Amino acid sequence: MRSTRLISAVDSHTEGMPTRVVTGGVGVIPGATMNEKRLYFMEHLDHIRQFLMNEPRGHAAMSGAILQPATREDCDWGVVYIEVSGCLPMCGHGTIGVATVLVETGMVAVQEPVTTIRLDTPAGLVIARVAVSDGHADSVTIENVPSYVDRLDATIEVPGLGTVPYSLAFGGNFYAMVNLADVGLPFDRSRHQEVTAAGLAIMEAINAGDPPRHPSIDGVDHCHHVEFIAPGSDATLSRHAMSIYPGWFDRSPCGTGTSARMAELWARGELPLGQDFTNESFIGSRFVGRLIAETEVDGRPAVIPTITGRAWVTGIGQYMLDPSDPFPTGFQF
Repeated sequence: MRSTRLISAVDSHTEGMPTRVVTGGVGVIPGATMNEKRLYFMEHLDHIRQFLMNEPRGHAAMSGAILQPATREDCDWGVVYIEVSGCLPMCGHGTIGVATVLVETGMVAVQEPVTTIRLDTPAGLVIARVAVSDGHADSVTIENVPSYVDRLDATIEVPGLGTVPYSLAFGGNFYAMVNLADVGLPFDRSRHQEVTAAGLAIMEAINAGDPPRHPSIDGVDHCHHVEFIAPGSDATLSRHAMSIYPGWFDRSPCGTGTSARMAELWARGELPLGQDFTNESFIGSRFVGRLIAETEVDGRPAVIPTITGRAWVTGIGQYMLDPSDPFPTGFQF
């Protein structure tokens, strides 16, 4: 059995969304900060992301996280997030998956009832508090990076859809929030192809006409997520269909998307600090969020969100590349 590559990983899912946690075989990615590592990986090592995320080893909605030594002295581990769309600055469901895997595999010192893990991410410090009983990771609460509204009640002209009202917020990634009723679509998984097409068209229009840019995180300068809000959603319970570039849905309730949604509701005066907010995914799984503090991002009012969810280990694998394989970076449909 020949192989020119051998990568070890622990697979998990967070409320339905996979996270392939890479534990070995990549080596230390160059860079003085985790975001520098992300940018280096994107430029020089993207074949590894494709190898792990694309078919046949992955699938159209695959997601993962590469463990790295932390670049900050106050952190336990560093993380570079990967998915079919590229490398994210932060991933909420992925962080819940990483924290669960670290506890379940004993890669951190486990304490009951709570194991606290400080993670160095490209978007900044993220603290994961894992509820543990009998050695099992029962749930994870992540304290996310500062989240803020970039624009509120804006409109964009979208070919095929006309004038679309939207708001845009940052919760670790940028999210356009659009009411499904404003694009004439129901909250119905049987209509997912139409919802996907609408999301991609909205992303393209925003990125072509008025792309967002984070003031302090290099390379965060686009919108690849549209959070379609279902009718009846409010600051207590919100349901959504998360359309993601290049054309798939988040199976989980989306941790950074939940953070962005809470920042939007807070900016509207609808969600105060300390109040639970439940965000429900397209498949019915849920995260519970809460805003715990106010802060600023480059002079913009911002909030610190927490997200609580669950993840489960689904397998342990070693991913190999035979030198005769005609698809060394996999493929997409």
